[in-house]
Amino acid sequence: MRSRGRRRVYADEMCRNITTLHNFEPPATADEIRAAATQYVRKLAGTTKPSATNQQVFDEAIEAVVAATSRLLDGLVTGAAPRDREVEAAKARARNALRFGSAPRRASAF
Repeated sequence: MRSRGRRRVYADEMCRNITTLHNFEPPATADEIRAAATQYVRKLAGTTKPSATNQQVFDEAIEAVVAATSRLLDGLVTGAAPRDREVEAAKARARNALRFGSAPRRASAF
Protein backbone atom coordinates (compact mmCIF):
# COMPACT_ATOMS: atom_id res chain seq x y z
CA MET A 1 0.00 0.00 0.00
CA ARG A 2 1.17 3.49 -0.72
CA SER A 3 2.25 5.42 2.34
CA ARG A 4 1.77 8.92 1.07
CA GLY A 5 -1.07 11.33 1.25
CA ARG A 6 -4.73 10.77 1.80
CA ARG A 7 -4.80 7.18 0.53
CA ARG A 8 -2.77 5.95 3.50
CA VAL A 9 -4.91 7.79 6.05
CA TYR A 10 -8.12 6.41 4.51
CA ALA A 11 -6.84 2.82 4.57
CA ASP A 12 -5.67 3.12 8.17
CA GLU A 13 -9.10 4.31 9.28
CA MET A 14 -11.17 1.69 7.49
CA CYS A 15 -10.63 -1.13 10.01
CA ARG A 16 -11.26 0.73 13.20
CA ASN A 17 -14.60 -1.08 13.66
CA ILE A 18 -13.19 -4.59 13.71
CA THR A 19 -13.44 -5.66 17.31
CA THR A 20 -12.75 -8.74 19.39
CA LEU A 21 -15.71 -11.08 19.14
CA HIS A 22 -14.52 -14.00 21.26
CA ASN A 23 -15.48 -14.69 24.87
CA PHE A 24 -18.33 -12.24 25.39
CA GLU A 25 -21.58 -12.87 27.18
CA PRO A 26 -23.87 -12.90 25.31
CA PRO A 27 -21.85 -14.32 22.38
CA ALA A 28 -21.24 -12.31 19.21
CA THR A 29 -24.32 -11.93 17.06
CA ALA A 30 -24.57 -12.73 13.36
CA ASP A 31 -24.74 -8.96 12.70
CA GLU A 32 -21.49 -8.35 14.62
CA ILE A 33 -19.75 -11.15 12.73
CA ARG A 34 -20.99 -9.82 9.37
CA ALA A 35 -19.90 -6.25 10.25
CA ALA A 36 -16.40 -7.45 11.15
CA ALA A 37 -16.21 -9.54 7.96
CA THR A 38 -17.34 -6.59 5.84
CA GLN A 39 -14.72 -4.30 7.38
CA TYR A 40 -12.03 -6.95 6.83
CA VAL A 41 -12.92 -7.40 3.15
CA ARG A 42 -13.09 -3.63 2.67
CA LYS A 43 -9.61 -3.30 4.14
CA LEU A 44 -8.18 -5.99 1.89
CA ALA A 45 -9.91 -4.61 -1.20
CA GLY A 46 -8.95 -1.03 -0.37
CA THR A 47 -12.48 0.21 -0.97
CA THR A 48 -15.72 0.57 0.92
CA LYS A 49 -17.88 0.21 -2.19
CA PRO A 50 -16.81 -2.12 -4.99
CA SER A 51 -17.62 -1.40 -8.61
CA ALA A 52 -20.59 -3.21 -10.15
CA THR A 53 -18.10 -5.49 -11.89
CA ASN A 54 -16.56 -6.53 -8.56
CA GLN A 55 -19.72 -6.61 -6.42
CA GLN A 56 -20.28 -10.38 -6.71
CA VAL A 57 -16.73 -11.34 -5.75
CA PHE A 58 -16.82 -8.78 -2.93
CA ASP A 59 -20.05 -10.30 -1.56
CA GLU A 60 -18.67 -13.84 -1.92
CA ALA A 61 -15.56 -12.83 0.03
CA ILE A 62 -17.71 -11.42 2.82
CA GLU A 63 -19.70 -14.67 2.99
CA ALA A 64 -16.48 -16.72 3.13
CA VAL A 65 -15.11 -14.58 5.98
CA VAL A 66 -18.43 -14.80 7.85
CA ALA A 67 -18.32 -18.60 7.57
CA ALA A 68 -14.67 -18.81 8.65
CA THR A 69 -15.24 -16.43 11.56
CA SER A 70 -18.29 -18.36 12.74
CA ARG A 71 -16.32 -21.64 12.66
CA LEU A 72 -13.45 -20.00 14.52
CA LEU A 73 -15.65 -18.55 17.25
CA ASP A 74 -17.55 -21.83 17.62
CA GLY A 75 -14.28 -23.76 18.01
CA LEU A 76 -12.37 -21.48 20.37
CA VAL A 77 -12.16 -22.66 23.98
CA THR A 78 -11.16 -20.57 26.98
CA GLY A 79 -11.08 -20.96 30.72
CA ALA A 80 -11.39 -17.21 31.25
CA ALA A 81 -14.60 -15.65 32.45
CA PRO A 82 -16.68 -14.06 29.67
CA ARG A 83 -16.08 -10.36 29.15
CA ASP A 84 -18.73 -7.70 29.58
CA ARG A 85 -19.32 -5.47 26.54
CA GLU A 86 -19.98 -2.36 28.61
CA VAL A 87 -16.80 -2.81 30.67
CA GLU A 88 -14.74 -3.35 27.51
CA ALA A 89 -16.32 -0.28 25.87
CA ALA A 90 -15.45 1.83 28.92
CA LYS A 91 -11.85 0.60 28.77
CA ALA A 92 -11.68 1.52 25.08
CA ARG A 93 -13.05 5.00 25.77
CA ALA A 94 -10.43 5.49 28.49
CA ARG A 95 -7.63 4.38 26.14
CA ASN A 96 -8.90 6.75 23.46
CA ALA A 97 -9.08 9.64 25.92
CA LEU A 98 -5.44 9.04 26.85
CA ARG A 99 -4.41 8.68 23.23
CA PHE A 100 -6.40 11.51 21.65
CA GLY A 101 -7.30 13.70 24.60
CA SER A 102 -10.69 14.08 26.16
CA ALA A 103 -11.78 17.28 24.43
CA PRO A 104 -15.54 17.32 23.88
CA ARG A 105 -16.74 16.72 20.34
CA ARG A 106 -17.90 19.75 18.46
CA ALA A 107 -21.35 19.77 16.94
CA SER A 108 -21.49 19.67 13.17
CA ALA A 109 -22.29 22.95 11.44
CA PHE A 110 -24.43 21.13 8.86
